[in-house]
Amino acid sequence: MTAWREEWVSALDALEADVETIERLIADEHRERALPPATIWAPPAGLGALPLALKPRADQILTRQLAAARAVTMAIIANRRQTAFAAKVEVGTAGKAIPTYVDCNA
Repeated sequence: MTAWREEWVSALDALEADVETIERLIADEHRERALPPATIWAPPAGLGALPLALKPRADQILTRQLAAARAVTMAIIANRRQTAFAAKVEVGTAGKAIPTYVDCNA
């Protein structure tokens, strides 16, 4: 395998890992119950091809959509990390078993 191809394979592996992480975050069952599935946008029937003069606007909207999706994803990740941290702090065990004391004098 050439170095050029190996670099692309590595880059795609990293990209795929990011996508898989996001897919796992959004695949929770409660999300499906709490929010209706989004409908995929499609241009209204009969419009035909996008006029060339509108392409810059369409590109700008796409860029904003991708930025918004990234911001939502980052907020979800931050929220889940904070929730996991808070769960450890509240219990004070960091995942370890809670000590139990038994009064043997009773």
